Amino acid sequence: MPDEVPTQSPPPPGPEPETTPKSTSTGLPSNVAAAIACIPLNGGIIFYILEKHDGFVRFYAMQSIIFGCAWFLFNIVSAIVHAVFGAIPGIGGILVFFWAIIAALVHLVFLVIMIITIVKAFTGVRWDIPYIGPVARRQVETT
Repeated sequence: MPDEVPTQSPPPPGPEPETTPKSTSTGLPSNVAAAIACIPLNGGIIFYILEKHDGFVRFYAMQSIIFGCAWFLFNIVSAIVHAVFGAIPGIGGILVFFWAIIAALVHLVFLVIMIITIVKAFTGVRWDIPYIGPVARRQVETT
């Protein structure tokens, strides 16, 4: 048995790393709370009020509030444009049709952005919505 190689024993077990993300003051894991906070306006307002310590959740909540307000304002402007175009005699119907297509595309973009933020938050990645993310970051840092 001269060719026998001594086997090395495995290293002693150390402390195991955290397998779940840290818990927020709401009792939910941070990534789950941030994903729920991404629901425009309602989720953002609820989690911004409830969460006092986790900056990750507060960032996504503030971003959701601003994003929801932008979506809401677009709906108001779209309704006004729709009413104005509808009041134009002759070509009003055509203008309303084209505006409806444009509004549908904008709503689709809003929906895709919302889905992306929910997925990013759930995976634990901080993602800034263009133009809205930096504003949300500044708001969260000042409070």
